[in-house]
Amino acid sequence: MEPGLYIVATPIGNMADISARALEVLGAASIIACEDTRVTAKLLQRHGLKTPMLRYDEHSAGRARPRIMDRLGAGEVVALVSDAGTPLISDPGYKLVEAALEAGIEIIPIPGASAVLAALAGSGLPTDRFLFAGFLPSKQGKRRTELAELAAVPATLVLLESPRRLAASLADMADVLGPRPAAVARELTKRYEEFRRGKLDDLAAAYAAEDSPKGEIVVVVGPPGGDAPVFDLDAALTAILPDHSVREAAALVAAKSGLPKRTVYARALELKAEANDGGRN
Repeated sequence: MEPGLYIVATPIGNMADISARALEVLGAASIIACEDTRVTAKLLQRHGLKTPMLRYDEHSAGRARPRIMDRLGAGEVVALVSDAGTPLISDPGYKLVEAALEAGIEIIPIPGASAVLAALAGSGLPTDRFLFAGFLPSKQGKRRTELAELAAVPATLVLLESPRRLAASLADMADVLGPRPAAVARELTKRYEEFRRGKLDDLAAAYAAEDSPKGEIVVVVGPPGGDAPVFDLDAALTAILPDHSVREAAALVAAKSGLPKRTVYARALELKAEANDGGRN
């Protein structure tokens, strides 16, 4: 097997659901860099492999990366895996790939399971154009700001979310994005896999009325349509600034849009200044 860094997709659910090529790489590697050695150990044991492992996650990446690069520089085969699915999706693997490329190391992806693509495929929403936006911010103000930035994207949105924040995030999505069709995918390819589909506001209400779900969550949101207009901040401010102070206008528009007052106030000041400069010219 040619030396290099192999990006190996591992099963999301059943540990038997792994390609023969992926098993070949895991068996031939000098070392496997993984998020959690305990999780990967179960996979290796299931398939009779005894390849050494090195923890490589958000907390250990800085220490582990030089050790991995030394092995790659020596011409060894190194496999990078995540706990489940395709590596580099919301994990620190991209920094290792970046370092390897800078050192002239070959990068070989071994495709397989992906929660993002599985959720998109099962959502029933358009798949011809989509944007993976990862996790939304945990704080509501920042979350709503990011959603407002995503609102104009002419594509299906795919997001990851914590089970305990799911109801609140869906409520913010409904307020900022409008009543778009959506799907919540939970525990994909596992025993308790579940898809729930509906309008964002209906899904938000349903999850708010229940205990927080368990497992990994992917939320898929349909692209903007006629019933979900994009909020135009400049137009909203321009319409009411002549009859209100900057502070009042910012407060009214912030309440309507869900955007942070500080963001709206800063833009209101800019528009007011532009209008005054125009009047003097």
